[in-house]
Amino acid sequence: MTGIIVLKGGSTAYERYFNGCTADTAIHVFSVTKSVVSALIGIAVDKGFIKSTEQKVLEFFPDYTIKRGEKTIQGVSIKTMLTMTAPYKYKSAPYTRYFTSDNWVKIALDLLGGKKPIGEFRYAPVIGPDILSGILVKATGQSVLDFAKEHLFTPLGIAVASNVTFADKEEQLAFYKAKGISGWVADPKGINTAGWGLTLTAMDMAKIGQLYLNGGKWNGWQIVSTEWIDESLKEHSRWETMNLPYGYLWWVGIGNGYAAMGDGGNVIYVNPNKEIVVSIASLFKPTAKDRIEFIMEYIEPMFENQT
Repeated sequence: MTGIIVLKGGSTAYERYFNGCTADTAIHVFSVTKSVVSALIGIAVDKGFIKSTEQKVLEFFPDYTIKRGEKTIQGVSIKTMLTMTAPYKYKSAPYTRYFTSDNWVKIALDLLGGKKPIGEFRYAPVIGPDILSGILVKATGQSVLDFAKEHLFTPLGIAVASNVTFADKEEQLAFYKAKGISGWVADPKGINTAGWGLTLTAMDMAKIGQLYLNGGKWNGWQIVSTEWIDESLKEHSRWETMNLPYGYLWWVGIGNGYAAMGDGGNVIYVNPNKEIVVSIASLFKPTAKDRIEFIMEYIEPMFENQT
């Protein structure tokens, strides 16, 4: 772990850093990125850049050529992507093809669809969510990072410096373990990733959790609409194998609340009833122990009755 933050009633109840890290240490938060992208899609809907989550994905890519006989992809909507109920043509993710491509959004579109029906939960950790980044760029006319800076990061006092790109696999693996690197991974076309690739500090993550606990408000400003927050935190699908309910790129019904969870033990956890937000930032470890269990057994009981 690099840091743990506990907010109670909007105030910092606990803040500590580990392994040579400080309050300013940003690290790669892996799939926590997805929940941030969910907020950005919500802001784009709120501001009218996107009409509705029912809009079909291909509306935003009019120049994309559908392969002969491919019909399923035509029915995939933004909501399908947000709820991880889109089908894909691959059994095991073709990561080499993805990472060596110069257009990660097109790779995701090429792999979308197939014989499986729309509506079945299929968690796409890396390949797939980038379609949402492509939609944000098409809809807003800005890069995902620039849109995020203007409408989410700057209002919350979150600093994300610039795009991060990799010359080779070694640079990418080093990024996973880096301490204090600020940025958001982008493909060679400059499109930021949606399933992974964002760097945040532990306090940055806590702020996002508090924003959601506040119903989208921050310092009196409505950053994300309450309607979007409420819809995001409903169960829209479920990972039956793990019995985990899913909202709009947020895990819902987790512990006593909801959570954004990333590889290696990165997590934003929110308990609305107790007004508790817990963020844990972690360097990548493939066999990280269950952070939600750790939070529920050790952290929540320490702060749930604190005023």
